[in-house]
Amino acid sequence: MKRITDERLILKNLKNVRNAYVIQTLGILGILGYDWITKGSEVMHESPLWLVFIISTTALALFSMDISVDHEVRKKAPKRSLIISIVIIALISMAIGIFVPFTGKSGPINGLIVGGIVFICILTPYIYIYYLRIKQQD
Repeated sequence: MKRITDERLILKNLKNVRNAYVIQTLGILGILGYDWITKGSEVMHESPLWLVFIISTTALALFSMDISVDHEVRKKAPKRSLIISIVIIALISMAIGIFVPFTGKSGPINGLIVGGIVFICILTPYIYIYYLRIKQQD
């Protein structure tokens, strides 16, 4: 099989892959929605389709970050943006960590754990964007 070298065919092929992804995601959402309506949210979250949906959505978001950073019109100072992001993420994580013990039978240690997990999970994409902006400047 020969590699496709025509840019129009490559673009058409990428559009076909995108359309297949959209159809697949709609099918997964339909199945998860049916499980949620008939069996409840606990069963939906235990389904392997839920894991596939979360992983594919996260991968799509990460791949889209690369495209959005490449097409930024105005150059941003990567270090300044990262510092501002870290401060805002830290404030959000602390607020979540403070309010978690008030939600039920959880204690302050659970608030600390949840706040730390939220901080790490939100910080990871921002570090990736920082890396992409540094790479773009070079």
